Amino acid sequence: MALKATIFKAELTLSDTDRGYYATHTLTIARHPSETDERMMVRLLAFAVHASDRLQFTTGLSTEGEPDLWQRSPTGEIELWIDVGLPDEKHLRKACGRARQVIVYAYGGSKAGIWWQRLRDSLGRLDRLSVFELSRQTTVELAALAQRGMNLGCLISDGSIWLSDAGNNVCVEPACWLNASLGKQ
Repeated sequence: MALKATIFKAELTLSDTDRGYYATHTLTIARHPSETDERMMVRLLAFAVHASDRLQFTTGLSTEGEPDLWQRSPTGEIELWIDVGLPDEKHLRKACGRARQVIVYAYGGSKAGIWWQRLRDSLGRLDRLSVFELSRQTTVELAALAQRGMNLGCLISDGSIWLSDAGNNVCVEPACWLNASLGKQ
């Protein structure tokens, strides 16, 4: 018998002073049986950083060729494509051909560094791609926030991201490995 996704609910209150975006989102997150709390919380963090009324979680791991999150225009065009983890080059090339902007939140400690060293020259030629790396310590702290029912606050100010629940605060400072608007890093 196939395992089913585990459903998590999150109320996410956002104060993004960098973008002037203030909202509360009630989210339902399906965690695939093979997905860890760490990966799920990186997806939630990516949602918080890019939140809008049209940003959506996709079926992700369940469907090949889809991002973890995307934002579509009212006409169906993919405006924003977000992947978490260490996607392969072919997947990212296709994403850059389909979306206006592609963002990767890489994590995994030394594995992420090896992934980046192997692909940075070829990925650096993709003009729509940005890559950010989250430290191992940060993603472990994010995973500790995971609960089936979450009430989270997120403050984004001057490039710093704070994600918190009733008793814990996690400061997230992604390293920018590649920024499509600035070129190679």
